[in-house]
Amino acid sequence: MEAPLRTEMVELVPNGKHLEGLLSLGTPEADNQRVEDPSQSCVESRGFLQKSLSKEPHFTDFEGKTSFGMSVFNLSNAIMGSGILGLAYAMANTGIILFLFLLTAVALLSSYSIHLLLKSSGIVGIRAYEQLGYRAFGTPGKLAAALAITLQNIGAMSSYLYIIKSELPLVIQTFLNLEENTLVWYLNGNYLVILVSVIVILPLALMRQLGYLGYSSGFSLSCMVFFLIAVIYKKFQVPCPLLSNFANVTSNSSHTELAEKAQLQLCTPSYFTLNSQTAYTVPIMAFAFVCHPEVLPIYTELKDPTKRKMQHISNLSIAVMYVMYFLAALFGYLTFYDKVESELLHTYSLVDPLDVLILCVRVAVLTAVTLTVPIVLFPVRRAIQQMLFQNQEFSWLRHVLIATVLLTCINLLVIFAPNILGIFGIIGATSAPCLIFIFPAIFYFRIMPTEKEPTRSTPKILALCFAVLGLLLMTMSLSFIITDWVSGTSQHGRNH
Repeated sequence: MEAPLRTEMVELVPNGKHLEGLLSLGTPEADNQRVEDPSQSCVESRGFLQKSLSKEPHFTDFEGKTSFGMSVFNLSNAIMGSGILGLAYAMANTGIILFLFLLTAVALLSSYSIHLLLKSSGIVGIRAYEQLGYRAFGTPGKLAAALAITLQNIGAMSSYLYIIKSELPLVIQTFLNLEENTLVWYLNGNYLVILVSVIVILPLALMRQLGYLGYSSGFSLSCMVFFLIAVIYKKFQVPCPLLSNFANVTSNSSHTELAEKAQLQLCTPSYFTLNSQTAYTVPIMAFAFVCHPEVLPIYTELKDPTKRKMQHISNLSIAVMYVMYFLAALFGYLTFYDKVESELLHTYSLVDPLDVLILCVRVAVLTAVTLTVPIVLFPVRRAIQQMLFQNQEFSWLRHVLIATVLLTCINLLVIFAPNILGIFGIIGATSAPCLIFIFPAIFYFRIMPTEKEPTRSTPKILALCFAVLGLLLMTMSLSFIITDWVSGTSQHGRNH
């Protein structure tokens, strides 16, 4: 199957500042790009012509205004999810050395994946993930990419809103020192998630450009830095072993020597661990740096954009999150060792359920999660635009309606069908490896001209190996989820 000769991209009338760049161009080659009639324009489908005097991709329809720093904030915020709360548990099941190796490997693979995306976009002059799919495999490729982005990001937004629904009432209840049975509206998670969606998330999601969210992304990252500082501080405040656990050990032993041995065993870190849970942590960590649907929109809005500049932004964002991930996992693990739970903040309640610092950290994490939702919503809206409203002019009404309908549907899912998160787990295990590993690799393989890189060249062979790795991770993730589901169902049947 030959790749389509045209990109189905649209170009807007030049904005003036880049007019000379447009006039200096020759007729675009058929196998690279075709300029559509300006009347068929769509701001959501941004493209750029490849051949300019600077030999770098050159905008003709949009002048990026987002600075390097704001772009780093936005991409870092897109990477960072609630998964950081479970990394200490992952370290407990892999050991410090194996965890560091896995985290490093995933960070490098994510950076390579972004490199493939940027290189593909530079070849054909496209900055939309879905349009890369079209350029590589025609309409099926475009629909597959748009569907994967939509499902992946709706699943992510649902999980974030579910965290707000379950955690915010507990935080308010503890701050106000109220009893559990108090039936007031502001302790009802359903009301609170709607309130947060309407007051905070929707206004931010209505921004026309991602660049405007740089400040909220910066604040969101500050909240997670506060979380990290609190985890490091608590390492030196929480006794090891926890007094309750230690009391259980010493009550059965009248000898101090045995008690000391028990304490040593409970408070000794593991550097390399393999157990039944180890295999489950690999897919979780493999998806720790998911940000690929946001890379091209952020690239589009970058001031003075070049592939090299965008790669630097990606590498810096991944490096920042890599350091935060490792430190949060390390100090969380060294606080509780093998007693750490899958959600780190819950483990601190074993020490003091009313700890003010941990309560503030909960608020910070909730804030960070809330401010991540608008960033994740942008690619979904663009994917919907690509599927349903291709070649149409920008419309504020459509822009607002898509965001409102998306948030309404996700709120309804979170309120009335919380068990849907299990289904989104399967969707995430399918769509995430597609977006991170499989699509960037096969798009690159198809889009890169054979004159530049023959089919058997090293870069293309590496890309294919990368796609195979994605397939293996997808298979692992799905098998673990299905195994858990089957064992949970059989256990439930025996209980009845």
